[in-house]
Amino acid sequence: MWKLTVDPKKAPNEPEDFTVHFSKGLPVKLEGKDGSKTDPVDLFLTANAIARRHGIGRLDIVENRFIGLKSRGCYETPGLTMLRQAHVDLEGLVMDREVRALRDQFLTFNYAKLLYNGLYFSPEREFLEESIAVSQKNVNGSVRCRAYKGMCYIMGRWSETEKLYDESESSMDEIGDFQPQDATGFISVNAIRLKKYGKAKEERNESLVKH
Repeated sequence: MWKLTVDPKKAPNEPEDFTVHFSKGLPVKLEGKDGSKTDPVDLFLTANAIARRHGIGRLDIVENRFIGLKSRGCYETPGLTMLRQAHVDLEGLVMDREVRALRDQFLTFNYAKLLYNGLYFSPEREFLEESIAVSQKNVNGSVRCRAYKGMCYIMGRWSETEKLYDESESSMDEIGDFQPQDATGFISVNAIRLKKYGKAKEERNESLVKH
């Protein structure tokens, strides 16, 4: 059934490391054991070759077709599986939390649905694609990956231009001007709604906790 990828059990016993560099969300360079690839086609073909020989990119699912019937789908997307995994990992480092959340809640699902249903040449696809491009303007950086036995492992990520992540600020102990008292107002504001909800449950003689 599988035509493109090696059975992961028969894949090489030695892992293969490579690095993917991104600019505005697009892979622009792949560095591996066979050198560097910057041409988009060469980059994709190289990623495809790595994934194929290591058994990466198989998907066996039951899905819903446009007309509502369920069907079994067996897909092989070797190179794109690895590139997407690297891309999503880099987003975690460089994308603003709320921008990423909005993108995933609305854009990602609807864009995929349009493509699946054959609506590429539609105005709504154009609208979503413009929005996706804006969300990717800060996705600049590099991801180090390892292909091995059907899996793509992320070994590290970094960005020379995007500075949302700061190791010292990730620990509250390291932020000099932050005090526990600073959280009091935030907690109180968030508690207003919960207090009202709890009071309403009490008035209905409903327990606030599960027994």
